[in-house]
Amino acid sequence: KLCGYLNKLGIKGPIKTWKSRWFFYDENKCHLLYYRTAQDINPLGSIDIASASFDCKVENGEGVFEIRTPSRVFTLKAISKQAMMYWLQQLQMRRWEFCNAQSRFPLHEGAKVQWNSVLLTCFCVLVCFYIDVIDNEDFLPPVKTPTEVVGLKAASLPAPQTCTALQNISLKHPWTEIQNTVYNICGSKQLWGNNGNIFSFSEFQEHPENPDEEQEAKEGILEDGRMEPRLNWVRKARWMNSGFPGLPEELPKERNPMDKVSVLQQQILTLTEEVKSQKELVKLLHKALEAAQQEKRVSSMYLAAAEDKDRLELVRHKVRQIADLTSRLEALEQEKKELEQMLTLRDSHIQELKEHVQLLMEKNHAKQEVIMALTEQMARELSDPLQEANTITAETLYKQQEEIEHLKDDIDAYKTQNQFLNSEIHQVTRLWTSVAENEKALLMKCACLQARNCQMESKYLMVLRKLQEAMPGFPSSHAELVRNLIQEALQWDVKEGAEEALSFELTSALCPSSEYDEYGFMTVPDYEVEDWKLLAKIQALEIKSNNLRSQEVVEKPLRDRWNSVGELSPSAELKSLIRSGIPVEHRQRVWRWIVSRHCSHLPDHYQQLLRQSKSTEHPACRQIELDLPRTLTNNKHFSSPTSQLIPKLRRVLLAFSWHNPAIGYCQGLNRLAAVALLVLEDEESAFWCLVHIVENLMPPDYYSDTLITSQVDQRVFKDFLSEKLPRLMAHFEQYRIDVSLITFNWFLVVFVDSLVSDILLRVWDAFLYEGTKVIFRYALAIFKYNEEEILRIHDSVEIYQYLRFFTRMIMDGRKLMNIAFNDLNPFPMKLLRNRRSMHREELEAELCELEQIKAAYVKERAEQGP
Repeated sequence: KLCGYLNKLGIKGPIKTWKSRWFFYDENKCHLLYYRTAQDINPLGSIDIASASFDCKVENGEGVFEIRTPSRVFTLKAISKQAMMYWLQQLQMRRWEFCNAQSRFPLHEGAKVQWNSVLLTCFCVLVCFYIDVIDNEDFLPPVKTPTEVVGLKAASLPAPQTCTALQNISLKHPWTEIQNTVYNICGSKQLWGNNGNIFSFSEFQEHPENPDEEQEAKEGILEDGRMEPRLNWVRKARWMNSGFPGLPEELPKERNPMDKVSVLQQQILTLTEEVKSQKELVKLLHKALEAAQQEKRVSSMYLAAAEDKDRLELVRHKVRQIADLTSRLEALEQEKKELEQMLTLRDSHIQELKEHVQLLMEKNHAKQEVIMALTEQMARELSDPLQEANTITAETLYKQQEEIEHLKDDIDAYKTQNQFLNSEIHQVTRLWTSVAENEKALLMKCACLQARNCQMESKYLMVLRKLQEAMPGFPSSHAELVRNLIQEALQWDVKEGAEEALSFELTSALCPSSEYDEYGFMTVPDYEVEDWKLLAKIQALEIKSNNLRSQEVVEKPLRDRWNSVGELSPSAELKSLIRSGIPVEHRQRVWRWIVSRHCSHLPDHYQQLLRQSKSTEHPACRQIELDLPRTLTNNKHFSSPTSQLIPKLRRVLLAFSWHNPAIGYCQGLNRLAAVALLVLEDEESAFWCLVHIVENLMPPDYYSDTLITSQVDQRVFKDFLSEKLPRLMAHFEQYRIDVSLITFNWFLVVFVDSLVSDILLRVWDAFLYEGTKVIFRYALAIFKYNEEEILRIHDSVEIYQYLRFFTRMIMDGRKLMNIAFNDLNPFPMKLLRNRRSMHREELEAELCELEQIKAAYVKERAEQGP
């Protein structure tokens, strides 16, 4: 038990005084309870050790230390420095054991068994780790237990005396003081033995070491039922120390309690010596009893022998034993004589050494007398007034030596304090790490629950949508109910979840619960059609659920891999990382690096283009102004004519129109430049990114007046669609669906306004690094992702309606990426170039034939006249 007397500094009242208190550690609650005396039954208060930290300061005095809790600082004082360090080390150890033994958070019934086993294993590992670390740490060596002031034995000793009787009384807890006083006055032996306080001193009673002594103790009861006096001494001593008024009559009545204590201590020592002598006597009796029993057994065997021959053999055996014992006795006698001779020699040697020591002492005494004489002579010689100023007196030297000793003591004290504080900081840090890991587990659990909640909400909204489609056959009351439920669902705020409980880092990563994402795109677009609004809501919930589920398994390892990437350089590993998606905090840096590898930034080139656009109006200026309000209408940075990025976008497009006069401006460039501005933020960087896309990544004439290369890519895509997804292409041909009506805009603006922002930016990451083949991969992956849904539609009008918005219903970006880069391999760039060349020749021939037909028609009309 961790218990003992400590002095506690009171903070109430006009004068702060030290009060003696009995402290006891409650291991069930990790509280340090304190009483006025060890015999009290009700505590005056408690200190929560689980949430406390410890400190000791040299300037506070020897043995003084502090326990800091969130609500109060307790100042305590031990009787010595050793006792103080013992208390601090023990409290540290108990705090660690309690904090790691507690279960971290409640679990549902289905997971309790599994988590209990996991927690038990983790606790065992932590305890072993703690023991190993403590053994290996060189912070503070373990302090030996001061048995005289700590433990249950200290409870049997009297409480430390105070200057006045009232000084130790707690005025803060009067009711508790009254209860304890009444209990001490009215207590009886039976109450003390059965219903006493939490301390038990029965373990300090003398117990016999074997059954014979126990039987002897039982036989010591007198006829009138009283115990023998020598067996009752410990009980009497305990009654003397407990402070009860009913003392036995055998003890003398002393005037002073201190005299009683000294008498009782003397009696305890006497009884202890008596018990030791009785134990020695019992051991000798046991040996004699064993010898008598052995002799009795031999005699019984002799008498039980049937023939004289057997008896004779027993006698011979006995004679042999006697002869053996006789020889052993002679050997022992001889050894005794040799030892006596050695003892005599040693005595003589000791006598010689004593004489030698006496001579050395006399010689030393003589030398000291000579030294004293010389010292006096030197003092007389140095007493000259001229030399007194340069002479250090003996008293000054003594004071300096005394000061040096004090400084050494202070150094030792500060070393001890530093070692303890290092240990305290180390342990508190480990406790904080444990709490942080527990908090992280709770956050992950919260994220899983939130993901499940989002999934349930999306299913609910999907059911409402199905009911809405089936409303023509419903009664009017049911149809009205479904419409009301849909209205309520559309009015839900997207900000559900446990935002306030999550940290900033995990909130931004786990809970895209804002109306806009990091780049300003609306998480739930505000469509005019109610059915589309409901689909957008379902999609936002599903995307949120997928993000929450994949955060710990996929996103966090990917983010760690990106954090470990230093200087960027082309490699297979970097290509794999970019395909998996660039985290938000690294995307701007990587995009700038990609653009700078392919575009040599001319100094002041962008500024010159801006000056040129200000001085001369470009022919495309009118078209640019018309397209600015129609750029990324679902993004808050472009949704209003007064948005902050609209002027930047205008300058970037005007500068590009002067930079590339062959293209000037083409519808679609505004969306490419807008996405570049959102990520890169800088106008000039966005301009060079647009240049890199149009002049390096896309084939020539992709954005020309005829858009010939864009048409070629649509034919190439149909070929790939027939090869990779033959069932789907046959389905389109059956219902005469021209997919280029849907996919042409995908290729022209690289899926802007077609995919949700999170998936769109992952596509752009790979597109900027690898080129246009990424567009083909993702276009095929989108159809593969929704293939089964499309095959279930058997009407051309419904297929076109589905293809108008089906890209907005893609919710799992990780699955789409795996389809694009893993399920569709191989996809060589050489094949793409060959297909483009072939279809370009065919398209140019068709256009040439069309021009010939047009020229012939014009000529024919001209010949016919008006």
